[in-house]
Amino acid sequence: MTKLSVNINKLATLRNSRGGNAPDLLKAAKDIESFGAQGITVHPRPDERHIKYQDTLDLKEVVTTEYNIEGNPIPKFIDLVLKVKPTQVTLVPDAEDAITSNAGWDTLKHKDFLVDVIKIFKNEGIRTSIFVDPVIEMVEGAAKTGTDRIELYTESYAQKFAMGQTDEAVKPFTDAAIAAQKSGLGLNAGHDLSLDNIKFFKENVPDLLEVSIGHALICESIYLGLENVVNMYLNRLR
Repeated sequence: MTKLSVNINKLATLRNSRGGNAPDLLKAAKDIESFGAQGITVHPRPDERHIKYQDTLDLKEVVTTEYNIEGNPIPKFIDLVLKVKPTQVTLVPDAEDAITSNAGWDTLKHKDFLVDVIKIFKNEGIRTSIFVDPVIEMVEGAAKTGTDRIELYTESYAQKFAMGQTDEAVKPFTDAAIAAQKSGLGLNAGHDLSLDNIKFFKENVPDLLEVSIGHALICESIYLGLENVVNMYLNRLR
């Protein structure tokens, strides 16, 4: 079964909009795990507009499943991850002012940088993953950095799937997954995956270990309830 890691950034955005501690992120993380999710993901950004650095530290004492921290490996982020020592760190090349992640790494151009950063994390026993586009050259380049896994950036899949172009939408991801398998890389995926498109993706992308889902899952939960939605994802991922 593909594991579901729930990104709780949007819950932090809601909390920050009014100040205080509602919703309580620590309670939410514990509840999400109790509903069956196999992981919690956070993506702290330098401006702390949703997940704060202190949240990331506090969650370490709460999360009992897999803990995944995403972000651009600037010095402040690297220091945070080394303090927390999560199960996994996912390296994302997002600019400080990016609304959300919008591209994968050029693993050829940034190979030397990625090799150095990944070595830092792996020396501390932290599993590493690199956010990449579904391009075979980028997947093969990732394999030369020493990373354990890649996370496929799935926005293009979601867009084409929504237009009914299902086969065209998923083919680059199927091909990238096969390339990852040949290169000895574990495979994760995330960004704009939803209840509508996750089952088809899972069925057509081989050896998918984990998906990280936040925005869609929280939006769907407004209508359907958080516990119900977590279990709907789990059913689609079996």
